[in-house]
Amino acid sequence: MMNIEEYRAKVDETVAYLEGKISAPPSVAIVLGTGLASLTDSMENRQIIPYGEIPNFPQSTVPGHPGNLILGQISGKSVAALQGRFHFYEGYSTKELTFPVRVLSLLGAKLLVVTNAAGGLNTSFAPGTIMIIRDHLNFIHENPLRGPNIDEWGPRFPDLS
Repeated sequence: MMNIEEYRAKVDETVAYLEGKISAPPSVAIVLGTGLASLTDSMENRQIIPYGEIPNFPQSTVPGHPGNLILGQISGKSVAALQGRFHFYEGYSTKELTFPVRVLSLLGAKLLVVTNAAGGLNTSFAPGTIMIIRDHLNFIHENPLRGPNIDEWGPRFPDLS
């Protein structure tokens, strides 16, 4: 398990790499889940950076998750889209799972939209139904808030409501 200094160094290295590659910092970050990779096709001035070229980035191993960071504009907003998610069941720690979001935040993204394939108890919802998840049950034994906090990155206990 990497300590906080190693983690911060990896984040800083990745941010510096991407700052040298991107034309404009993103104001919005979007994490695209299963079946939504094609949403980036409508972005203007697209720049595609495969995860494999980005230092320290996790690699998506799930089918339907192409593994690209797509930068561009949607309706005049500068957007960074993660074309493929990372999952705890792939063997990643919560620090690794949240790494790309941490990087995009430090690049300038102030709004995060996360998409995923989710199940629910409402039998009137068919596959593909758009829903807003207001809360969830966290059954992962590891929490990304655990351990030392880097104050420059945000508060120790952010509002999760």
